[in-house]
Amino acid sequence: MSEREFIPVRIAVLTVSDTRGEADDKSGNTLVDRLEKAGHILAARMILPDERDQIADQLRAWCGNPDVDVVLSTGGTGLTGRDVSVEAHRDVYEKEIDAFSTLFTHVSIAKIGTSAVQSRATGGVAQGTYLFALPGSPGACKDAWDEILVHQLDYRHKPCNFVEIMPRLDEHQRRK
Repeated sequence: MSEREFIPVRIAVLTVSDTRGEADDKSGNTLVDRLEKAGHILAARMILPDERDQIADQLRAWCGNPDVDVVLSTGGTGLTGRDVSVEAHRDVYEKEIDAFSTLFTHVSIAKIGTSAVQSRATGGVAQGTYLFALPGSPGACKDAWDEILVHQLDYRHKPCNFVEIMPRLDEHQRRK
């Protein structure tokens, strides 16, 4: 049996922050560096303020774009009043990937102990596009990518991965 060949996916990166710009977007840069190093394609990149409607609108726009397979957002997953990325993501999700949050918490506990309880990282699917809301720290982005996403976004990963089911994510919309 021959090994599977790598399939690059097109990933958009959204930084959610009221204070960061392109020059100091360390978390966004961390994600871009890692996805490109893994062989994936940066489909788009943007920085938006912590505004639920703006975030959800951008997620919907990318979900409707056939050139975007995955959206990674960073920032806005905490507990403060301005942290609204999780709510914006859930406004868009058709299905939530509950185990992503659980697995991210497990990974985080090994790195930051009980402080992991403060993260609300989440993942889901909408319009055939994967969406992941990651915390705003570069360390959390590294952990999410290095421990979870680099594997699940690699078609060669066994026994299963997100890429192999991508063509079926929107099959319910094609049924008669």
